[in-house]
Amino acid sequence: MKQIILIGLFFFATNGSAQQLPEGKAGKTYCNPINIDYGYTPIPNFTQWGKHRATADPVIVNYKGDYYLFSTNQWGYWWSGDMLNWNYISRKFLRPWNTGTYDELCAPAVGVIGDTMIVFGSTYTRKFSIWMSTDPKGNEWKPLVDSFDIGGWDPAFFTDDDGRLYMYNGSSNVFPIYGVELNRKTFQPMGTRKEMYMLQSWRYGWQRFGEQMDNTFLDPFIEGAWMTKYNRKYYLQYGAPGTEFSGYADGVVVGNNPLGGFVPQSDPLSIKQGGFSRGAGHGATFLDNQNNYWHVSTSIICVKNTFERRIGIWPAGFDKDDMMWCNTSFGDYPHYIPSARELAKDNSYFTGWMLLNYKKPTLVSSTLGGFHANNAVDESIKTYWCASTANSGEWIQTDLGTISTVHAVQINYADQDAEFLGKSSGVFHQYKLYYSADGKKWKILIDKSNNKTDVPHEYIELSSPVKAKYIKLENIHMPTGKFAISGLRVFGNANGTKPDVVKNFIVLRTEKDKRSAYIKWQPVDNAYAYNIYYGTSPDKLYTCIMVHDLNEYWFKSMDSQKPYYFTIEAINENGVSEKIKTIEAK
Repeated sequence: MKQIILIGLFFFATNGSAQQLPEGKAGKTYCNPINIDYGYTPIPNFTQWGKHRATADPVIVNYKGDYYLFSTNQWGYWWSGDMLNWNYISRKFLRPWNTGTYDELCAPAVGVIGDTMIVFGSTYTRKFSIWMSTDPKGNEWKPLVDSFDIGGWDPAFFTDDDGRLYMYNGSSNVFPIYGVELNRKTFQPMGTRKEMYMLQSWRYGWQRFGEQMDNTFLDPFIEGAWMTKYNRKYYLQYGAPGTEFSGYADGVVVGNNPLGGFVPQSDPLSIKQGGFSRGAGHGATFLDNQNNYWHVSTSIICVKNTFERRIGIWPAGFDKDDMMWCNTSFGDYPHYIPSARELAKDNSYFTGWMLLNYKKPTLVSSTLGGFHANNAVDESIKTYWCASTANSGEWIQTDLGTISTVHAVQINYADQDAEFLGKSSGVFHQYKLYYSADGKKWKILIDKSNNKTDVPHEYIELSSPVKAKYIKLENIHMPTGKFAISGLRVFGNANGTKPDVVKNFIVLRTEKDKRSAYIKWQPVDNAYAYNIYYGTSPDKLYTCIMVHDLNEYWFKSMDSQKPYYFTIEAINENGVSEKIKTIEAK
């Protein structure tokens, strides 16, 4: 598909408004990256290409029916009652508590012991306090242990059903993930740390370092431990092979003991190599209030710095054979937050709202340098359009191509000439969204000209869909920097024909290296993307790769010692084709 970029002056008139959800109320859907007020990196050395928002290494725990989210370098944490609306609580933890020295949580460990939440940050020293709270919503904390006797980078706590407490840690391309039991009363280690798991990239292709998974200049990193227990088995999760890559993933090894005897699952638990927001590594698994499992993990931008990252949440669970799975297919499209029903491994919680404006014609008010208009509709969070200023009245307009049914819009702001370091109060975005059938008569879709909240990845679910051919975003106020958009994404249905079924799909597994394969298929004329599903069993195709524009893919993620099974579907603005019959690659 060719991109049409139009830049010029634009005049409009408003006429009425669409129905929208009340201010401060969210619907029953969400869209990754999640829309929280990500702080700006507090580290000057990490801003060589501009100051920018950043966080990673998330943990969500369900505590007394509310969800608490901690992540790296945020000078606080969030809580939510519904996994949709997140409330930030400012908190700088001390290290150690009686020195009065403020410190920042990096890749924090968060655990629940009885009615107490505990928090501990990454450290290579033995001078970091473990903090406790029975009222984290009220920001009431006190030191549980002044100076924890053992340090650990990327730590994680796990409380077993019998009350025994464990800690896991590790972040290295030389050393493995370690585990140790802790005394529940003293928090002293009970014995020495034991080796849990070390990467085996010689066997598992997805563990190879690099954007192309080729182990070129560094060995892969293992990090970000997390433990989940299910049906008397222990699922130790870990991040690999590097946080800056599209293939950043969480793997899982399974055992009958919390401190050893683990066997790897062949494929990553969570991985998202294609689409707008890529990466699904270094995360945590938690239960919601309806006993559905979810996995929260790190998504990448990694443009202004290696550690420029975001957070995504994905449905997860266990199948009838106790295999752990995580569904990231259509992972940055709108999904439902379920009620008291089981999450399915297929896309039953995907709304079916398709992306309506991929590489469609775009008009803008102005352009700064090479930050062109098409960057806002190219389905890459790494690229962005930027206006010449942050002035009220700067705008971007996207053409949907045809009169479409619009259900939701996601506005992904980018950082250009930002001035902040760390967390800042009083930060907010203000904007207006318009819709039109002809590009001449305009109606208000969303009016947030009085908004006082920070919404860097604003997701708006309409209470009632509208018919539109054009969507326009007008800036009112930016928190800092210029008006810049990495993704103006419109979701719904174009009310046309779904794409044809893919034909002539082949997988050529390499003879010298069974970790890799060349995949090719006949292009579908009425498709803009494809989903390739794969797994080591024909009924367990839990992992998905979204491919835009191309009809080939170099696949390098396989277990060299297992046969693999594949299917594919085509995607367009009207829906998804049927999947082809599953094929085997021995």
